[in-house]
Amino acid sequence: MNRDHRTVIDDCGAEDGARQEGGSNQAQLERIASHVRAILVELGLDLTDHNLKDTDIRVAKLYEEMFHGLKEGSEPRVTTFPNEEGYSHMVMEKDIPFYSMCSHHLVPFYGRAHMAYIPADRIIGLSKFARILEFYAKRPQLQERLTEQVVGFLEEKLHPLGAMVVIDARHLCVEMRGVKKPGALTVTSAIRGIFHQRPVRAEFLDLLRRS
Repeated sequence: MNRDHRTVIDDCGAEDGARQEGGSNQAQLERIASHVRAILVELGLDLTDHNLKDTDIRVAKLYEEMFHGLKEGSEPRVTTFPNEEGYSHMVMEKDIPFYSMCSHHLVPFYGRAHMAYIPADRIIGLSKFARILEFYAKRPQLQERLTEQVVGFLEEKLHPLGAMVVIDARHLCVEMRGVKKPGALTVTSAIRGIFHQRPVRAEFLDLLRRS
């Protein structure tokens, strides 16, 4: 890659501080950009078109951001706390927005996640729900796998009495191609522990329906 492209990568990338902390890998970005250019050429696009100037670089940066969950050591640090109050009822965070990329077609799917657990000995801060979701969403992903990974993380870190995750999402691979059904919603769920009991699931769903 020529010097101009390297300069653009630096200009379009994260701030210097972020790069020094292990953000951008310039050699990797250059390799991704070269493959993006090859795709554009194969599609018969004129890379001298000013609208396509530096598109390869921007796509490379986009992929780095969208797939940062793949980076070694990027797993969220989730601090748990003793359940000193002896709280034994449901803790729920709902309508957590997320964006991910379908691993079948590399186009976005997006929606909201609803997560709950019933504590045993440990609890987590409410902000950590979103961090857990973000970590698993930022990679080529399937909604079914995403749902299972999030509930599995809660189970592994908290050892709760039970946990449940429901995700509803729109997939652009359904809306833009193939059957082309705009607005179609895919819903997945994953259950652990006491949530297998019908009354507990009913409580979760009742809380989910409340505005």
